[in-house]
Amino acid sequence: MLWQIKQPSFYYAVNRWWVAHGWATAIWSWLWMLIMAVVVVIFLLLTVMLLIWMERKVAGDIQSRVGPVRVGTFGILQSVADALKLLTKEDVIPAAADKWVFVLAPLVVFLPTLLVYIVLPFGTDWTLARDLNIGILFIIAVSAVPIIGLLMAGWGSNNKWSLLGGLRAAAQLISYEVPLVLSLLTVIVVSNTMNTYNLVMKQQHGAWLLWHYPPLMIITFLIFLLAGMAEVNRMPFDIPEAESELVAGFHTEYSGMRFAFFFLGEFAHMFFVAGLAAALFLGGGDGWRFGPWWLQDLLPFFWFLVKTYLLVWLMMWLRWTLPRLRVDQLMNFAWKLLLPASLVNLLLIATWVAATVK
Repeated sequence: MLWQIKQPSFYYAVNRWWVAHGWATAIWSWLWMLIMAVVVVIFLLLTVMLLIWMERKVAGDIQSRVGPVRVGTFGILQSVADALKLLTKEDVIPAAADKWVFVLAPLVVFLPTLLVYIVLPFGTDWTLARDLNIGILFIIAVSAVPIIGLLMAGWGSNNKWSLLGGLRAAAQLISYEVPLVLSLLTVIVVSNTMNTYNLVMKQQHGAWLLWHYPPLMIITFLIFLLAGMAEVNRMPFDIPEAESELVAGFHTEYSGMRFAFFFLGEFAHMFFVAGLAAALFLGGGDGWRFGPWWLQDLLPFFWFLVKTYLLVWLMMWLRWTLPRLRVDQLMNFAWKLLLPASLVNLLLIATWVAATVK
């Protein structure tokens, strides 16, 4: 539960004031959970808007273009303008579409990307809502749900390009889910826990999991990052949306806010994959501590964001540098390279850990 997690100092300061007025501690704990949930949702929406602007700027730098410059300082308000455009754009449902499947698909894709943030440690003292002992298992289960939504979008649109895009998306996500899960299993073997909060706490003071059992954990990190990029359809793994082949893939028939939900889900999931990589391999909020107590409460969150945004920048860099893979190349890479590599890596790590324990 939330009150079993180490909280920032001001949480306890307010808690003492709360108890001094004769109010139940449990009420403050649940109120704090609600406040954190609202803060994280707002933070996530703002982060997605920032990532969209960042994507355009990174693309402009790599391709020798300017990127957004006119709407706001450095074009920072371009994402706000895009959001307003999508909010006011007409919502069109094709006449021959399966209406309820078509309408529900964006929600089935978007909502799981919010749920996985429940167990993401935003630093060392900032875990939202639940400190689950099976946090990694929860992530694996929930992050697989969007596959159903992509199939629903392709089928419900009653469009052959959308259907092909949905099927290709499902094939890609299922294929790369296997090495992704194996890399997470390797992390569990090394850390001996599925609790993401405990996993971060074990990496404090520079004891990052990335440096354990060299170079095997570095290989695990690379496998996780590549499989994670495929999970969020980032180039060169964007076969489901391949514009040159499928117009726009599974969301061809979507417009307005329904299209925005797919877009939000992709960027929110990308930020989550980067944040999870930072938490599992790079110590989460571990970093240099300085300043007064209130600043030290915020520093883990700051270091977590620094690591996460560096990984996001890496994903964007690769997205605007590498060409798109063909379908057969993408499947071969998953089943003939990543899967055997993750299996051998897991076997070597497990053997090493067992020998060390003895």
